[in-house]
Amino acid sequence: MMRQTADRFFEAIDATWPAARIIRQGPITIRDGQGGGKRVSAATADAPVSGADISAVEAEMQCLGQHPLFMIRQGETEFDEVLERRGYAVVDPVVVMATDIANLTDVPVPRLAAFAIWEPLAIMAEIWAKGGIGPARLEVMHRASLKTAVFARSNQKPAGTGFAAVDQEIAMVHAVEVLPEHRRQGVAGWIMRQAATWAQANGATTMAVLCTKENTAALKLYAGLGFEPVTEYHYRQLS
Repeated sequence: MMRQTADRFFEAIDATWPAARIIRQGPITIRDGQGGGKRVSAATADAPVSGADISAVEAEMQCLGQHPLFMIRQGETEFDEVLERRGYAVVDPVVVMATDIANLTDVPVPRLAAFAIWEPLAIMAEIWAKGGIGPARLEVMHRASLKTAVFARSNQKPAGTGFAAVDQEIAMVHAVEVLPEHRRQGVAGWIMRQAATWAQANGATTMAVLCTKENTAALKLYAGLGFEPVTEYHYRQLS
């Protein structure tokens, strides 16, 4: 049974999809994403924040070549309101979903349906690229410590890929991408189950995923696999 707190899931997010560098600026943590997307480029508050703190972070992020961006975790209402008054708009509300890993390892993965493999094959990089997951995000994957990629096939053809990493008892799956012609054929489900089998063998007892609220198809998929919402966050970006 899952017993992790929301903070524990956010620790696992940072560990399994790591920024290139972490910078502490007063009560705020700045992530140097080096083009790897919002998750590794957003700043977060560790304590109450003043306007001067935000201004200092804005300057530091601009020096990094990053547009000012903050992650607001569930319950950080005051910080959220401060950023809104400064002209920051809400971007990409995200749900963190999790399940006991045993819920995903109860059905054997069919032979030749999915494989855990590291390093990724060239065809996997091609599939990711078609979904907008390019070299900078592949570098994020390489930075994780305990990790694998999953390659899925359907009808004897390359069909999809994903990335999984373990942080203590939590495994997280990121960057699931299925080619359009293979969608709605169960490919994503086999990717998740293969990732769970690998993660369980590496000590994980809980599996988590991140999904934007607007991605209703993925939310339905994960719910069907037994995932439940555990916390959420959104970004604030300067308009």
